Amino acid sequence: MKRLLLLVPLVATIALLSSCKPATEGGAPPPKTTGDTLLIGLNTELTGSIPVVGRSCRNAAELAVKDLNDAGGLEVGGRKFKVELMVEDNEDKAESATAAAQKLVASGVLAMIGPNASRNAIPASEVAESAKVPMISPWSTNPKLTVGARDGKPKQYVYRACFTDEFQAAADAKFVLNYLKSKRPAILFDVSSEANKGQAEVFKKTLEAGGTPPVAFETYTSGDKDFSSQLSRIVAAKADSLFLPNYYSEVPMQVKQARRLGYTGPIMGSDAWSNTEILKLSAGALEGQYFTMHYAPDRATPLCKDFMTKYKAAYQQDPDDVAALTYDAFGLLFEAIRTAGVVDRMALGDALRNTKSFEGVTGRMQFKGTGDPVKSAVVLQVKGGKFVYHDTVNP
Repeated sequence: MKRLLLLVPLVATIALLSSCKPATEGGAPPPKTTGDTLLIGLNTELTGSIPVVGRSCRNAAELAVKDLNDAGGLEVGGRKFKVELMVEDNEDKAESATAAAQKLVASGVLAMIGPNASRNAIPASEVAESAKVPMISPWSTNPKLTVGARDGKPKQYVYRACFTDEFQAAADAKFVLNYLKSKRPAILFDVSSEANKGQAEVFKKTLEAGGTPPVAFETYTSGDKDFSSQLSRIVAAKADSLFLPNYYSEVPMQVKQARRLGYTGPIMGSDAWSNTEILKLSAGALEGQYFTMHYAPDRATPLCKDFMTKYKAAYQQDPDDVAALTYDAFGLLFEAIRTAGVVDRMALGDALRNTKSFEGVTGRMQFKGTGDPVKSAVVLQVKGGKFVYHDTVNP
């Protein structure tokens, strides 16, 4: 009896201590606040096949955090917070992107920015959604990013700062049909990349709807260097336009090989061309060609010009679209944290989903109940070794 009496207060004490533990959200530890500092995660491609993308993303992230902290930080519910950035390299691999997301969640980030490439962002988004940690991808355009793999419904914690492949690739196809007047379009794309594959499929579908199906629909796998078999079939099919929705590191090889094999027609690209590294690698081979982009540096707004000036002063180079979109992703996140008014992931997710108008360096964006912003795209032309504005495509 005496032993039972001793156990009662012990059980009560354990129950009391358990009830005092911080609550978790979706299995994630609560947002970490050290004094007056909020922790934000960055999941990006610092190594792997597109390191320029990762470098641009990290540069813009550090600039966005510095600008915010230098201005006094974030005011949330009457309290001021500085932001601390936690950076993880996803190595441009799906499994590493997942591991990086898990590490950021376990570290108590309030939210995470990135990954950029859809092949990395989609698996990382499953971690974010499951843990109920808001995530914004600056550059992932694949529609799968923001919808559940099982139910097809909009994810509640996953967002993007860019337009989608469905919008972009449809615009590309219409440009090829209406402006380039193509009658025999062809496509070459990386079948192992979610973004490239998604763009190619929408492009093909739009061509078919316009009564001009592609004469060639060729594929390759990431890491391939020789495209002569696919390009020979494209030339044999007498293609008069070629769509290459592939990354800046691969397109120059593809264009040079296509020209050597006798292809002489115009070439259309997507936002995967956007880094100026493509100009160096192509050595003039892309002169006169077109691609869709998230903003036009030569048509910059005052807000965009200010960003470009600060970025160049900090890193001695002009920002690409990944940098601009990353800066916007952080700006969108900071604005949503202010709107939420509390350090709470659910409230933050609601604030992001209900953003009516956010003016960023890549233009105005609005969310209508999903993680996909309503925003415009631009068509640029490679002209004089530079990216030059050609046209705007509105939603």
